[in-house]
Amino acid sequence: MNGVHDMGGMHGMGPVEIERDEPVFHSEWEARVFALNLASGFHRKWNMDMGRHSRERMPPAEYLAATYYERWLYGLEKLLVEEGLVSARELETGRAGEKAGGVRPLAVAEVATYLRFRLRARLDDDVPPRFRPGDAVVARNIHPTGHTRLPRYARGRRGAVDRDHGVFIFPDASAMSRDKKPQHLYTVRFAARELWGPGAFARDSVHVNLWDDHLDPA
Repeated sequence: MNGVHDMGGMHGMGPVEIERDEPVFHSEWEARVFALNLASGFHRKWNMDMGRHSRERMPPAEYLAATYYERWLYGLEKLLVEEGLVSARELETGRAGEKAGGVRPLAVAEVATYLRFRLRARLDDDVPPRFRPGDAVVARNIHPTGHTRLPRYARGRRGAVDRDHGVFIFPDASAMSRDKKPQHLYTVRFAARELWGPGAFARDSVHVNLWDDHLDPA
């Protein structure tokens, strides 16, 4: 979707500020939000791509004002309500109501096993590749209302396949319908001048991971 989250290549956002010796979490609540996301995923009510899309649906003004883990919290709350694990009333009051039918919490003793055997994005399906390393390709100029991993700045731009990573879940379909739609994932090299125009440095390039359904032969 063409949301505010897709800020790659946009002007006016200011410089990227690198925090020296940045900690994994800046406060305890951020660690709790991260842990809650993992623990809630234990129920298999949604997948990673649906999780990304839940954060993308945050209202633009709120998204820009929010910190990284505030966005994670927003997406988690949306999924918990939409999938029937928590009611909107429970979130509003902070008080538990009736338990969701057939749902049990993730026990502490199960955490290590759950993290070790989480679902893989790589698949063993025998799907032929549409492209090979060195092939010239063009990223499709699409504007879906749902989730997509194809960034706006690359749409309609010409590049070359750098490598084929094999068969993976297609996140655009997985986020919207849970359909794995197995297909090849490639790293595609785009010249900086193809993306940003003649003002970019001639030797620079950007590598983007894209799937078969994102690409056409150039």
